[in-house]
Amino acid sequence: MGGFFGVAAKEDCVFDLFFGTDYHSHLGTRRAGMAVYSKEEGYNRAIHNIENAPFRTKFDKDVNEMHGHLGIGCISDFEPQPLMVRSHHGTYAITTVGKINNTDAIIKDLFAKGHSHFLEMSGGDINATELVAAIVNQKDNLVEGIQYAQEIIDGSMTLLIMTPKGIYAARDKMGRTPVAVGKKEGAYCVSFESFAYLNLGYQPVRELGPGEIAVVTPEGVRTLVKPGRDMKICTFLWVYYGYPSSSYEDISVEKMRYQCGAKLAERDNVKPDIVAGVPDSGTAHAVGYANRSGIPFSRPFIKYTPTWPRSFMPTIQTQRNLIAKMKLIPVHDLIQDQSLLLIDDSIVRGTQLRETTEFLYQSGAKEVHIRPACPPLLYGCKYLNFSRSSSEMDLITRRVIKEIEQEGREIDLKNYVNPDTPEYEEMVGRICKQLKFTTLQFQRLDDMIESVGIGREKLCTYCWDGRE
Repeated sequence: MGGFFGVAAKEDCVFDLFFGTDYHSHLGTRRAGMAVYSKEEGYNRAIHNIENAPFRTKFDKDVNEMHGHLGIGCISDFEPQPLMVRSHHGTYAITTVGKINNTDAIIKDLFAKGHSHFLEMSGGDINATELVAAIVNQKDNLVEGIQYAQEIIDGSMTLLIMTPKGIYAARDKMGRTPVAVGKKEGAYCVSFESFAYLNLGYQPVRELGPGEIAVVTPEGVRTLVKPGRDMKICTFLWVYYGYPSSSYEDISVEKMRYQCGAKLAERDNVKPDIVAGVPDSGTAHAVGYANRSGIPFSRPFIKYTPTWPRSFMPTIQTQRNLIAKMKLIPVHDLIQDQSLLLIDDSIVRGTQLRETTEFLYQSGAKEVHIRPACPPLLYGCKYLNFSRSSSEMDLITRRVIKEIEQEGREIDLKNYVNPDTPEYEEMVGRICKQLKFTTLQFQRLDDMIESVGIGREKLCTYCWDGRE
């Protein structure tokens, strides 16, 4: 996954670019970069590894040395970017967010057309941004090249391309990820997160539509390819991935989470002593639950933020589990002999939540009721790099269903999607027992969609129900 920020200004844009990009640090942990252009100095670029230090620390020196009136920056969970590319289009900088499922087929086609080579990253993977640039370069102009990339990529692809004339911003064809536009006197910006430009003095203008291609200059944002009618924006952005102060399609992340928690409360019948959220993304859901139920909201454990500020840590799961545990500090007076209802954004593997529950029992909790803010995850995401999991069998739901199958029973996944079936009830019961919760009740898909407030046909719910 990752985030991006782009600025086109009449004056130097590096200050805005630096902080606007930094505001996307919750979306990636491995690489970050900035590229700028000025008429006097041409292009300048910096890329750093941010695994062991935050963006601001790594780019503190660069921001004082870089100058330009155009700039793009990114935070990435995987490939180094932005890349500088010289082609028949001229020289440009490019950054991308998305997922390419048919990489091998595209590379094979490019080789057949005479493309000579790609640089391999460590591990043997091809840099997805380099691959997108190679696709774009197949066409006579950048707009046709971007459209071609959107057309042939299986998955999703949102991108920024910076040329001396301006920044081309393209939202993926189904609008799975957002592109927000802001403006202030003498400058326009484009951003993954809509809040990233607010403290820099920009006012919201609009969001690009699905498949829309626009060019951003200091004078404005001009649409080059009109948006399509169909949209499938990722619902998980509101549930978990998005920052609380963001909005997508004019729907506030924080407000959605309050509504989501309230829906959980309406369908619940347990009477715990306190309601708590797993920091950070579970907190707002818990506030919504507490407000609706009247059960007090509390913080029985606190995330240690001075040196563990980011929820996304190493991509290696064993390290993530250890660090997640180290970050949480118990408040024993709020746990001892208490019945707790704990809301997390989701259950993926179940490892962290099981350890958190054990941690609460060890700290004196009497009961731990778990309420995930979204339905059971049954399908691996085909459209965004939310996880580096190599198999859907990493999901605890699939492992439990596999156990049932090994007991000689026929499996129809549709029955495990529907919360009103015996199969669903059995799956949830087995998960509850394995993870040692007192009770477990997932959010319903219909309630979650209603909490967002956008028509289901415009939301991607594939990871929960398998609907394309």
